Amino acid sequence: MPIKRVVAPQIDFSVLRRELGLPGEFPEAVLAEAEEVARATPLPVTDRTDVPFLTLDPASSQDLDQAMHLSRRDGGYRIRYAIADVATFVRPGGPLEAESWARGQTIYLPDGRIPLHPPVLSEGAVSLLPDVDRAAVVWTIDLDADGETVGVHLERARVRSRAKLDYAGVQREIDAGAAPEAVLLLIEIGTLLARRAAERGAVNLPLPAQEVERDGDGWRLVLEAPLPIEEHNAQISLLTGMAAARIMLDGGIGLLRTMPSPKPEAVAKLRVAAEALGVPWPAEAPVSEVVAGVNPAEPRGAAFLDQAADLLRGAAYTAFGVPAGTLPGGNGGSASVPGGSGGAASVPGGNGRPASLPGELAPAEAGHGGVGAPYAHVTAPLRRLADRYATEVCLALYEGRPVPEWVIEALPRLPKTMSSTDRVASAANRGAIDLAEAVLLRDRVGEVFEAAVLDSDEPSAKRPAGGTIAIDDPAVRAKCLGDLPLGQRIQVRLTAADPATHTVRFERA
Repeated sequence: MPIKRVVAPQIDFSVLRRELGLPGEFPEAVLAEAEEVARATPLPVTDRTDVPFLTLDPASSQDLDQAMHLSRRDGGYRIRYAIADVATFVRPGGPLEAESWARGQTIYLPDGRIPLHPPVLSEGAVSLLPDVDRAAVVWTIDLDADGETVGVHLERARVRSRAKLDYAGVQREIDAGAAPEAVLLLIEIGTLLARRAAERGAVNLPLPAQEVERDGDGWRLVLEAPLPIEEHNAQISLLTGMAAARIMLDGGIGLLRTMPSPKPEAVAKLRVAAEALGVPWPAEAPVSEVVAGVNPAEPRGAAFLDQAADLLRGAAYTAFGVPAGTLPGGNGGSASVPGGSGGAASVPGGNGRPASLPGELAPAEAGHGGVGAPYAHVTAPLRRLADRYATEVCLALYEGRPVPEWVIEALPRLPKTMSSTDRVASAANRGAIDLAEAVLLRDRVGEVFEAAVLDSDEPSAKRPAGGTIAIDDPAVRAKCLGDLPLGQRIQVRLTAADPATHTVRFERA
């Protein structure tokens, strides 16, 4: 899909910060503690600086959570994934920890980030920047030739990244046939893991991202499909999250990222949409295979993927295995987790606890419909609060020691905190785009545009006929009134574009 950019004038995004109550500068006590721990925290004794890790992120990123090293092994592959060791720097009970709970995650706005941690940590002492020694939690995951996980090792270690790569630059090298061996191996492993994901029913929606970026003294609205290398890179993070979930389920305590499997009625509705849109759906083909074959750059394909998003609803954080009375409903289990061999194991965890714990977490509640397996967030602790605690659970279980009390105390509180901050992050992202669209179109009310119909609503006594449309130039998605044929291209008239309320509305012409 080509990148579509439309320049907008000056936009004041501070109104969004006020509306959403986003935090401003860090309190002095937080900054003071961050400076102290950045200066005084020792690095781990275990030394893995001989491993030539590299990072792969957007070019502007300085808060680098992950560094990887991929290699071949007899009969398969070895993945080393170093994750920034945030917990070593954040003291339980201190102002730095309290502030991270108040923030929950890094919030992104076009005019700047609202970081989870002070930059002296997130862009300095804890970030996996190149050519400096850093503290990390290193996951070593062995795969067989088919991509099956056959061994997991977990440790705290000192690491040193050798290179800071960026998605666009790496993709250019790939397209030019000049990609280094490390990148070619990432493509090979990523492709293998994506195929396994499709086989287990994972649903990956390759939807274009709509963003607002700086453009000189103004702003531009950008619609861009994910680069192939981003999809390959994401598979390494997903693999690690699945390994973490397995450790926690086997250990009987933890925090999962969960999502119900697509409901049969939602799949049936999508089949109807596929027929209306002319999207091929063989009788025996799973929904994941159909979605993977759709072109998001084509209007009917975009409309189909918009409908498919209804399959992925109900994402949540699910804590389990904490002491009785601390989980909502008071049905948790034992907090002290015994066992664990501490060595590389074909089945992570190794302490014999069943994955299904009576009164705590049924197997159906442990899965993630989008991933097609149990999954946990552990790979972005600089930007997401939950990852710090889930990682500490995994380390304790793997090493065969009790989960720290400060982690046990936090687990039942994390789902509510993360749910709340997820809503704020989503509102900030959508609000920025809505504001940019309204500013961009405010002088064009009354004009007629060609649009693709992405979604159509059945009219009711309380709701007139309408739905969601997308115009190409500028790249805007908005609500539209009228009889809207799903997946068709129609003429629509802009009826409202109000920056004060961040609204854009159309009606069928």
